[in-house]
Amino acid sequence: MRHFDFSPLYRATVGFDQIADLIDRVSSADSSNTTYPPYNIEKTDDDAYRISIAVAGFSENDLTVEVKESALVVSARKSETKDVKSYLHRGIATRSFERKFDLADHVRVTAASHVDGMLNIDLKREVPEALKPRRIEIASSGSAMIDGTSIN
Repeated sequence: MRHFDFSPLYRATVGFDQIADLIDRVSSADSSNTTYPPYNIEKTDDDAYRISIAVAGFSENDLTVEVKESALVVSARKSETKDVKSYLHRGIATRSFERKFDLADHVRVTAASHVDGMLNIDLKREVPEALKPRRIEIASSGSAMIDGTSIN
């Protein structure tokens, strides 16, 4: 695999540290660990999303969903029990895993459910009023209006 040096990017930009860190993390990720467990990300509304992770063989007690800083961390540890069954073929993987999803600004986890072997995590983007676009009215006689308030 190729290795890219992003240090010139750090020196030449101001305020883009998160983007450079994200590029660095994605380029150095171990590709062998990115396929288990399989998952879907769907957009359920304009500002709502759902992550569905296939967790067949795990119970609610085996699963952990946490938000750490700006990342959603989903992990599973199968409880240690002696398996006395004799399998001829074992195709359902129940190995431990940890999957991280980087969350964008103002995205929060609203719910998590475990139904039919699927772990569903609902997310919602809530932009604060101060960051939403606002309209500035243009006055015709030298006074300006900002949000309905006259400024002379």
